[in-house]
Amino acid sequence: MPFRTRAMVTGAALTAAVALLSPAGAYAADGERWAAAPAPGGGARPSAQDRPYFYLEGAPGTVLKDRLALTNPTGSAMTFRVGGAPTGPGRWLATASKEVRVPPRTRADVPFTVTVPGDAAPGDHPTALVAEGDGRKAAVQVHLRVTGPALAALSVEDVAVERRGSAAVIRYVLVNRGNTTLTPRLAVHADGLFGPALHRAARALPVTLPPGRRMPLTEPWPDPPALDPVDVRLTVTAAGGARGTAGASYTAVPWGAAALPPAVLLAGAAVWRVRRRRRAGEPRADTQRAVASQGAASEAADSQVGTSQVGADA
Repeated sequence: MPFRTRAMVTGAALTAAVALLSPAGAYAADGERWAAAPAPGGGARPSAQDRPYFYLEGAPGTVLKDRLALTNPTGSAMTFRVGGAPTGPGRWLATASKEVRVPPRTRADVPFTVTVPGDAAPGDHPTALVAEGDGRKAAVQVHLRVTGPALAALSVEDVAVERRGSAAVIRYVLVNRGNTTLTPRLAVHADGLFGPALHRAARALPVTLPPGRRMPLTEPWPDPPALDPVDVRLTVTAAGGARGTAGASYTAVPWGAAALPPAVLLAGAAVWRVRRRRRAGEPRADTQRAVASQGAASEAADSQVGTSQVGADA
């Protein structure tokens, strides 16, 4: 169970707790290389079954505390630099010491605190503790949650459809506008002149969206219609009632379409405009004018066909 406390930190500076390990009992993520991980409770030795990250929760103005375990399974002493991530909530973290020397085959538990600002917004504030030693770095995630009203808000923006040969790709950007971390779900629909062109039911995306994060994403479309103007609409949802929707128009016109009679293309364009105006709720008079334009185009096409037939009979 994650270690959690909301107690205020007072008194003298904290010091690192050192525990001796046997080589067989040492735990390191990279074999015989050093490792950084959340310290286990009760002075036990770290293992792969321990917490994979820190989870701390508290109200604005409180100070939270936990311990980082630095394991040195090698036969030589090592010196580590430790501290919070340099940006964002990482600046709320403070370790008992910025440098820690760990003897051979030893684990050092380094206490640290998280001082939550009094004006911190409620919600998730992910950050990390960073340890550096022997020419490499290791970051241990800190899932920090500030208590208070939670707001789940999500939007989808900058939707565009790009042609890729006979296929297409849908580009879009997800934006987390709330204060909770979201796992979004995406549904895709496309309606064309000749009916539905694409239908994908809502599915979970393999991404996690922290508060305030913008994330560009793409959706493949291997078989878009070759000659059909379509309206593409994306709908994203997430836990807590978050929902956003946006769309874009797309038409893939093959080279052979240039040989079609202009009247046919004009009629198709008129019908498309009528359908778009109906969806947008435009006045009925505008729709009737578009239908009349379509009828005129059809009559022109029939007239051309009749003239051709008379010439052939003559």
